Amino acid sequence: MIDGSLDAIILAGGRASRLGGVAKPLLEVGGRPLLTLAVDAAADAGARRIVVAAPPLRDDPRVRWVREDPPFGGPVAGIVAALPHTDATWVLVLPADLPRARDAVARLRAARPGPDGVRMVDAGGRAQPLTAIYRAQALRAAASALPHGGRDLPVRALVADLRVRDVQDADESALDVDTWQDLEEARRRQGVPQAAPETERTMSSENSRTLPPEALDAWAAALRERFDLTGDDLPVSLVLDLARDVANDVARPAAPFSAFAAGFVAGRAGGSPEQVREAVAAVVDLAAAWKRDGS
Repeated sequence: MIDGSLDAIILAGGRASRLGGVAKPLLEVGGRPLLTLAVDAAADAGARRIVVAAPPLRDDPRVRWVREDPPFGGPVAGIVAALPHTDATWVLVLPADLPRARDAVARLRAARPGPDGVRMVDAGGRAQPLTAIYRAQALRAAASALPHGGRDLPVRALVADLRVRDVQDADESALDVDTWQDLEEARRRQGVPQAAPETERTMSSENSRTLPPEALDAWAAALRERFDLTGDDLPVSLVLDLARDVANDVARPAAPFSAFAAGFVAGRAGGSPEQVREAVAAVVDLAAAWKRDGS
């Protein structure tokens, strides 16, 4: 059994790409958001501080919000960003997508830990290092050795050398929600009709269509670094506006193809920032005319 003070780090800042970019922690199971289930589980386990690695998603006085820099740096970066806000002997690490978070945490809390903690292992024998309780001193030491604040590193880079005891997830309490099918199954187990996610799928599609350019900063930075580009070479907002206009005036599948065409035309003309803007404007004008003329 875990003895000593406990804090919690809840990871809720992922992209949820398999759910179309919807705010997965706010999806409900049993009438309550997944994030609330995770926070409640941590509080029930006696966590004195609950740190959620994500942009603020809802008001909850029990929670301190932190964000890895840059955003979407992965779960390891989220843990590294959250650790300075904890000071307990043990740190519960928990994803914000466990419908049965309370059961999973209770199982971990009741287990006899190894020197550095305890983690869940699923029915297939796969370790679940993000559903675990770690000795804070060992976790901080491992985090301090990581480059770039743990950005984009696999979880094993953080926990590979920690001496933890495995706990079998005999009742599948640590099953997470990665897909709409997972959500439907979780709701079915709670007695909720399976048809409920359809509206949320539509909402996620609408949200992804209006995704703000800031959410793409990390990817744009990676492209610039890989291909030695400047901000003018890769005008994110301009390209996103082009894709939006073409999707609205022509059709969604035409958007990425049109962006490629604009880049090709600009490159053929010389590729200067001004030529990129001119090519984009020409494509946008053509799309507007296409819609107006009913082509």
